[in-house]
Amino acid sequence: MTSRATTPRPGRAAQTRMASASGSALPQNGEPAAAVLPDLAAIGERIRSLRSERAMSLRALAEASGVGVASLSQLENGQRNPTLATLYALAGALGAPLALLLDARAGSSVGGPGVSVRLLDTDVIGVDSDSSAQVTIEVYRLHLDSGASRRSPAHGPGVVEHVQVLTGMLRAGREGEEREASAGQNLEWVSDCPHTYRALRGPVEAVLVITTPLV
Repeated sequence: MTSRATTPRPGRAAQTRMASASGSALPQNGEPAAAVLPDLAAIGERIRSLRSERAMSLRALAEASGVGVASLSQLENGQRNPTLATLYALAGALGAPLALLLDARAGSSVGGPGVSVRLLDTDVIGVDSDSSAQVTIEVYRLHLDSGASRRSPAHGPGVVEHVQVLTGMLRAGREGEEREASAGQNLEWVSDCPHTYRALRGPVEAVLVITTPLV
């Protein structure tokens, strides 16, 4: 699926979440609502629980995610503040949505150099009334400083990302297939390969919706 910039619509579920989030993400003064610091103990417990469910040793998860064994041990014990890149790497290795590592705690914010995401909402819904298939929907407020960029690792099969740009100009999508979008436009792509975000003119504020099929 090629990244595309549109003023149109993503899927119905993502469209509904985007409309709700973009309408409430900016208060009257134009500034984002205050973020909530991540609960380090809850994040650590969630990582350990998911690792145990998947019968992975600490070293196996460290190798699969590229996170050092010592760093991973500190994270699981709530002794280290995770970066966005670290949590994405662990989520990918565990085959879990990022929101699950954040303990589905609305307001939780994580970041890295020039880039941050804040969880606004998460839910599990049915794809349609004629199917038992379900997807996890994660809604984030995405911020990039002007000129900031981020490369995200591949997510699982069928994971789709939708971005609605609120301010600035963003270039994002599957690596090598990135497209540009300005305020009021959407980007959408399947995230089963590395993908990137870059603020071309900004800072950029956007709503990011990630849908993950449940298997």
